[in-house]
Amino acid sequence: MKKFCLSLSLILVLLACENTTEDVALDFPTTFETSNGKETATYQEAIDFYLKLAKEFSEINIQTIGKTDSGLPLHLVTYNGDRDFNFNKINKEKTVLFINNGIHPGESDGIDATMLLYRDLASGKLSPPKNTVLVTIPIYNVGGSLNRNSTSRANQNGPREYGFRGNALNYDLNRDFIKSDTKNARTFAQIFHLVKPDLFIDNHVSNGADYQYTLTHLFTQHNKLGGELGPYLHETFMPALVDSLTANNWDITPYVNVFNKPPEVGFSQFLDHPRYSTGYTTLWNTLGMMVETHMLKPYKNRVEGTYELMKVMISLSEKEGSKIKELRSKSTMDLLEMEYYPIQWKVDSTKASNITFKGFQVDTIVSEVTGFERLKFNREKPIMKEVSYYDYFKATDSIKIPEAYIIKKQWQEVIDLLTINGIKFKAFEKNTLKNVESYTIESFKTANRPYEGHYPHYDTKVSSAMESIPIEAGDILVPAHQEGIRYLLETLEPGAVDSFFNWNFFDTILQQKEGFSPYVFEDTALAMLQNDSVLRQEFESKKQNDTEFSENWYAQLDWLFKRSELYEKAHNQYPIYRVLENWD
Repeated sequence: MKKFCLSLSLILVLLACENTTEDVALDFPTTFETSNGKETATYQEAIDFYLKLAKEFSEINIQTIGKTDSGLPLHLVTYNGDRDFNFNKINKEKTVLFINNGIHPGESDGIDATMLLYRDLASGKLSPPKNTVLVTIPIYNVGGSLNRNSTSRANQNGPREYGFRGNALNYDLNRDFIKSDTKNARTFAQIFHLVKPDLFIDNHVSNGADYQYTLTHLFTQHNKLGGELGPYLHETFMPALVDSLTANNWDITPYVNVFNKPPEVGFSQFLDHPRYSTGYTTLWNTLGMMVETHMLKPYKNRVEGTYELMKVMISLSEKEGSKIKELRSKSTMDLLEMEYYPIQWKVDSTKASNITFKGFQVDTIVSEVTGFERLKFNREKPIMKEVSYYDYFKATDSIKIPEAYIIKKQWQEVIDLLTINGIKFKAFEKNTLKNVESYTIESFKTANRPYEGHYPHYDTKVSSAMESIPIEAGDILVPAHQEGIRYLLETLEPGAVDSFFNWNFFDTILQQKEGFSPYVFEDTALAMLQNDSVLRQEFESKKQNDTEFSENWYAQLDWLFKRSELYEKAHNQYPIYRVLENWD
């Protein structure tokens, strides 16, 4: 009898545990579920959900970190089956997968999918990972999330309401990672360097062409990532993700980077510069990808697809985590041994990957609105076609890596960003002289319309010269050969696409502060030509070969003025200097 009672008790306990796992959704329902896949959680609903989970499950921790432009903090939610939330320890023992959601709150798929994922891991509905820790920012663009509407995503099929793309100051946060105009971006850097992720996912919804896929992927560009990590991402990790999803009946294709033309003509990989999330995280050799669900697919399908993709990423992290850590460490060491670093890239049109693409027949018809030709995707006629996907890039310019940079103490905004990003440097304790390589800005182009609060420069060219400069106590010396070497080179080299120079950090040096009165300078200019035969010959040659110059008397005087001792040295003088030899 005692044996029977014991068996009955055990059965009842097992049944109770089983019911707890199956019914956990009833205790922790999401807005997505209660609306039958038609709505997304508000900012407060999402935070309250994670607070409730953390209270119930000791595997989940939620904390506030930093501020956003909305005035509200960012939250960091961690899942660790070992219930340890000390990242100094976690980074040594486990693989860290970082999931960012709601950078564009109208693209809310990841917000809801990650809520489901955390709940299902904590409750045991999904097998908990043993060697992977998940961290997520539930909603990164808090201000945009609070600005809810039903109309701003003109091309998107659900949810009923969603947040707005711009943040509280109307910045697009996925253009702000390197320049960090927003409090959001500065707090993100704080979080990133706290958790030091091995893998990074940023969940988005696409714009552009129509096709059959719900899921597309946008991994960081593998040639730009370089070393052994780039080929591993391109040849091993990405195919494993695609194969695993396909085996689970979730087709996925590369992000379709085309607009106003059919994808079947071929398309290229998107190049993620450091302004973007995956471009920024790659600066520390974190394997990054954006999930881009297709805007026209039903919201329920998009959330479910994002959920499945993140499950596969966890599985790959469990399998490949130690390899990824090994390659990340090796890539950092290899970077420290490099002599040159590429700062400009373009598509390599001689190489392409052939992919089988599932699209729709595209017709070109006359618009009844404009009278011009337009594209019409026919969903009644699905097609499958071999397509050239141009996913190889080649470097078009590079710089010789210096031993260090010297930054004058006056440029505090730059120094602050180096500090936020964990860059090591030291201040000079006394005034001295130092022989350095100095850049002069020779030419650049500037955007003719505002872009994310700036008029960015591009096609920047510099000349260099060796000179001895005075260094004051408080100026800083920044060794280039440190963990953040990519960050330093991408921001401090003016010719890099997302350099601080190109983002207008140094525009005051581009304005000449002192000039000349022609009637005064005429005599000085004449004396210069009379006393310097080389200058006179160069001047006459320019007049002969440059019609515009020869017909502009002021341009001629200005040309001579800029070669006189009267011309200010600060004009176009880049205020960050390169140290080419070891110097402590």
